[in-house]
This record gives sequence, C-alpha cells and structure tokens, in this order.
Amino acid sequence: MDRSSSTPVPAALARRAFACAGVFLACIGAALAAPAGGHGAAHAAPAGERAARHAEHRVEPGQPLQPVVDSAQPGDTIRLAAGRHAGPVRIDRTLALVGEPGAVLVGTGRGSVVTVAGDDVRIEGLEITGSGRDLPAMDSAVLVTREARRARVRGNRLVGNLFGVYLHGAADSAVERNEIVGRSDLRLSEAGNGVSIWNAPGAKVIGNTIRNGRDGIFVKTSRDNTFADNTFSGLRFAIHYMYTHDSRIVGNRSHGNHVGWAIMYSDRLEIRDNVSVDDRDHGLLLHSTNLSTVVGNVVRNGREKCAFVYNATRNELRENWFEGCPIGIHFTGGSADNTMTGNAFVANRTQVKYVGTRYIDWAEGGRGNYWSDNPAFDLDGDGIADRPYRPNDVMDEVLWTLPAAKALLNSPAVQMVRWAQARFPALYPGGVFDSAPLMRPLRVPDDEAAR
Repeated sequence: MDRSSSTPVPAALARRAFACAGVFLACIGAALAAPAGGHGAAHAAPAGERAARHAEHRVEPGQPLQPVVDSAQPGDTIRLAAGRHAGPVRIDRTLALVGEPGAVLVGTGRGSVVTVAGDDVRIEGLEITGSGRDLPAMDSAVLVTREARRARVRGNRLVGNLFGVYLHGAADSAVERNEIVGRSDLRLSEAGNGVSIWNAPGAKVIGNTIRNGRDGIFVKTSRDNTFADNTFSGLRFAIHYMYTHDSRIVGNRSHGNHVGWAIMYSDRLEIRDNVSVDDRDHGLLLHSTNLSTVVGNVVRNGREKCAFVYNATRNELRENWFEGCPIGIHFTGGSADNTMTGNAFVANRTQVKYVGTRYIDWAEGGRGNYWSDNPAFDLDGDGIADRPYRPNDVMDEVLWTLPAAKALLNSPAVQMVRWAQARFPALYPGGVFDSAPLMRPLRVPDDEAAR
C-alpha cells in the first residue's frame, strides 16, 4: 500500500474520537449539574428568585424586638403588629421597620427610642413615644447617626419625645409626612426640636406637621437641604437656619409661632411661597443671609414685624406680601445691595423702618413695589404711580430715636414739620424711596394664605 494514501485515515479517526469524547463529557457534566428531578434549567430561575427575596418578620406585642432585628438579614422587613411594643431598638443594617395600624413603640424614658446606624433604613407607619430628655445625648424618637445614609422616616406619629427626628450627619436622608408633637411640659431652653439636622447634605424634610417644642426644624452646618410643604404651630421658630447653604425652603406654613422663618448666617438659599400668619415677633428674619432669593412669600398679622432684615446683603426680595403688621419691613445693621421689587406692603402701621443717611431706591428695571397707603395717580395708565413714594419722613426718624415723642404725634408742631417737608423735598432724610411704585399689587394671595 502506498504510504502517502494511508496517512489521512488515522487523522480522521482521531478527530471523530475527540468529538465523541467531548459530547460524552458534556452529557456527564449536565447530568451532574441537574437536580435529582431533572430539568435543571427550569429550576435555576426560581432558585435565584428565592435567593433575592427578602424575608418579613412579624412581631407581636410583648415579643422582644431587638433579637428579631439582630437576626434579620439586610433587606428584610420587620412588621410590628397592632399594640404596644417595648423599645429601645438599634438598627445597624439595611432593614425596614414598619408598623401595622395601631402599632406603638414605647421607649423607657431614657435615650432614643429608635437608633439608626445603618444605610437605607426605613421607619414607617409607627407611633413612637417615650424618649429621654437629655439634650446633649440627642434623645429622640428616631436618632439617625452619622454612620447611616439614605434613611427614610415616613408616615409616623412621634409624640411626647424630646426630639422628633435627629439627622446627625445622616446624608441624603428624608423625613416625610410625619406628625411630630413635641413636649409642652418643658421650658423652652429644655425642649428639643421637631426635626434637627446637623451636617446632613442632601437631607429633605417634606410634608410634616410639627407642633410644640422649641423649633420645628433646626439645621446647622449643612448644605443642599430641602424643607417643603411642612406645617408648624406652637413653636419658637418654625424653621431655624444656621450656617446652611445652597438649600430650599418652599411652600411651608407657620401659624402662631414666635418667628416663622429665622434664617441666619446662610448663603444662596431659595425661600419661596411660604406663609406666616399670626406669628408673634416676625414672619421672616434674615440675619447675615446673603445671595439668596426670597420670592412669593406671604406674611400676615405679625405682632411686631412682618420682616426683619439685619446685616443681609445681595439678596433678591421679590413679589412678597407683607400685611397687617406694626412694621411691614425693618432694614438695619448694614443691610445693603438688596433688590426689592414687586412686593406688596398692605395696611401695616409703619410700612418701612430704615434708619440711615443713604438713599436707597426700591425699584428695579422701572418696577417698584405696591404701597397700600400711597395716594397716587397714574395719569398715563402704565401701572406706575406718577410720583415716587417715600415711606418715611423726618418725624418717623425722630419717633424711632425718641419713642416718648409719640405723645406729640398729633400736635401742631409735628403737623407743621410734615407740611413743610411735603413742600420742600430737600428736607427729607436719607432712607428708602420707591421711584416706580405700583398702582396695584402684582398678585393677591388666596384666602388659604390667611388661615
């Protein structure tokens, strides 16, 4: 036989042998991987789903809660049945603590009732009461520590605690739709806040009802926070800002507090569409606040000042409504370079209090503010009064400096000074004037803003 013709035959047989061996090994591997009942591919997906599904643990009243929390796996839900449950509890992993209707978590009167020290924890649907009263220890219904991020405290009723929720360095956390009722049996210096925030960038407080205690929301040394659509009553300050920047205060309501919005040492804020009614001292306080936008807010029936602006610079106050206060707005203490346009000053006893020698025009781009006591004409019908408006005169400055002179307010001497000043504008002191006063307010708040 010719050697050259017989060489390909062993090569072909070798290739066939290798192919059969590969098929044989593949069949053995599939048989070993499949479960006893066969159809391995059909059973693999349900096994994966079971691995991804988180467990739910139901806790009955009287059953110890902390052991259940400690044994739960990240992502599990712990559901409290209706009834009273004994706290405190500490959560250090991603869990949801959820209450069925009627579930109450009761602390011992010492420390915080719930302490959150893990990421992505959710506290929802519970009534929580019984915290301690140690201010330095931050005793709270829910204390979220700096180790935690993205906590959600939602839809709870927090009653009779020192602090309602304390976000202590807990970035990107949210406090939403809770009813928070603080303690009314403590002196103001001993009371805590509804929500306290320290150094929690990205935190949000939205849609809560807060009453009693010291401040509704107190934030210090933070940034990028949003406080929106909250309601406050029976407090010192509804919202109290300190050293917090690049944040938003939108759509909140304050009624019957000492001060509505106390904004201090903070920059680049948006303060929009908030309502203050019947607050004792001020509706709006801007103290050392800069580069901020204050737009569309309503302050009515403040007992002292609708707005107090102290040492605040380069802010824009636009289209706000100040009504029914002894003083509409008080500017003092180095406040400069602020834009005032489109605001409405309605039926305030003194529309503006500004003591200074500089002339300040509260008009911008040919549009000033509306003054309810301005007896002006608009002969050309452009919506702008034909004469500038001056809210203050020489006698106002005398009365601010010497309050006892009010006894002479209706005397012939005072009337003569005002008559002479009206005839000789050069006698006017420095201060606020409006070169383009509006004949009508740009917008009138609806009736809801008065309630």
